[in-house]
Amino acid sequence: MKKLVVLVGIILCSIGSLWAADGCNQHLSPEEFRAKQKAFIIEKAGLTQEEAAKFFPVYFELQDRKKVLNDEAWNLVREGRDQNTTETEYEEILEGIYNARISSDRLDKMYFDKFKKILSFKKIYQVQRAEMRFHRELLKGMQRHMRPNNSRKSAK
Repeated sequence: MKKLVVLVGIILCSIGSLWAADGCNQHLSPEEFRAKQKAFIIEKAGLTQEEAAKFFPVYFELQDRKKVLNDEAWNLVREGRDQNTTETEYEEILEGIYNARISSDRLDKMYFDKFKKILSFKKIYQVQRAEMRFHRELLKGMQRHMRPNNSRKSAK
């Protein structure tokens, strides 16, 4: 499960422009994405305005730091596309990718300690569930948008 969460985080943090969660033909700016994500998490996790005001600056700080790590990992992945990449270079690429994942997990743990000072454990759990649901809904919307119209009819 943790690998799935990390994978989803890497995918979502590395996408420059994201489709709207409802699958409409619209790109979201990073600010719009964060606003939708924040509203979704507040609603689904039941955060009060006071909790949200304290929580989201720390939460988005974590997201920004993880994005840097994810961008580094994706840059390494791109290096491996070169057909002339040697085994030694692949080893270095993979070491870098795994180190970025480990660093991301360490950040999660460090920020969990910060979150404990802001929210109850139950609320932290609810935030994590809401975050996963938000990403799942976003991906579902992207899949719906990418499917041709005729495949929707044939699936019914």
